[in-house]
Amino acid sequence: MPTESSPVYRWLRAGDEIFPAMLAAIDAAERSVCLEVYTFEDSLLARRFRDALVRARERRVRVRVLVDAVGSIRLSNHFWAPLQQTGGEIRIFNPLALRHVAIRNHRKLIACDERVAIVGGFNISPAYEGNGVNCGWCDVGIQIEGPLARQLAASFDEMFERADFQHKPFGQLRRLGTKKVVALADEQILLSGPGREISPFKLSLRKDLRTAQDVRIVIAYFLPTWRLRRDLTRVVRRGGRVRLILAGKSDVPLSQLAARSLYRRFLASGVEIYEYQPQILHTKLVIVDGAVYTGSSNLDTRSLRINYELMIRFTDADIVAGARDIFDEVLNNCRRITADDWRRTATLWRRIKQRWAYFLLNRIDPYIARYQWRVLPRHP
Repeated sequence: MPTESSPVYRWLRAGDEIFPAMLAAIDAAERSVCLEVYTFEDSLLARRFRDALVRARERRVRVRVLVDAVGSIRLSNHFWAPLQQTGGEIRIFNPLALRHVAIRNHRKLIACDERVAIVGGFNISPAYEGNGVNCGWCDVGIQIEGPLARQLAASFDEMFERADFQHKPFGQLRRLGTKKVVALADEQILLSGPGREISPFKLSLRKDLRTAQDVRIVIAYFLPTWRLRRDLTRVVRRGGRVRLILAGKSDVPLSQLAARSLYRRFLASGVEIYEYQPQILHTKLVIVDGAVYTGSSNLDTRSLRINYELMIRFTDADIVAGARDIFDEVLNNCRRITADDWRRTATLWRRIKQRWAYFLLNRIDPYIARYQWRVLPRHP
């Protein structure tokens, strides 16, 4: 068992590695299980998780589950009955209401006994089952054993308490840690959410990009802010290298269109763009020189300004080396997009669709979310 001074980390590639590790952590739990995901889809896989959670309750382990109301909208109200009957606690984050439907909890986390945690981009859905190449979405997670797991469990506690979305006045909410950084020796937990403050993930990434020479990004949904786009092109301008691996296949075509609206300028600036070919890309992995970020956040408007997100920044050399290996493996299954190829396929109709997608996701979506955030119901 790891001690306080010797944390253990393990990269998990796609559902074939992520789900067995999660289930093993639940089965080994002795005191507590905290499970938080955006999508929990009724399936054989979901029932395996539910059964493991029931077994944990039968061992008198405290079990709490938090799922998002929109992400898990197709999950039956009766699905959790076997777990609730054994004393498991289930909460639905931000129950559906038109006046605040835009603000979602996109975090993915499991923490057991405040000792073992797994974070990443995964959801509990059969779409993720596989190795990300022959079948199943391409995703990544990281298993953590040590003091960082305790801090992640504490962040779950905060989200579990605010699940009903009946927030106190804005000043009090800020003290609850909607956006904050939890710093340890070689890691920082970057917690993001709606509100006026800038995303800690964005702030930290921009700081790293100021002096970066080698940037490698694998991201599912890519619509960065103007400042982040400028930071990336400046890396190339001062002699560095930027490689983006984006979705060749996407479960959100509108997001893919919006991302492609940025290709021409990035390619003209010398940024390398690759698209992942075998399966849907859902990975969130950002490597900047000797630092790596992973977790639930994409580099798009919704993740950076609207959703509740959880990212971790690592500087441990072994973790960064493992992330580079994952990047290289994903790159082997990509097609490079060149400026000439892109120019030849850029029809007028295609450009119109891309610009409209950009407008909807970069302007309309955040406008609606800001309005709904201002009129949120408050506790008396």
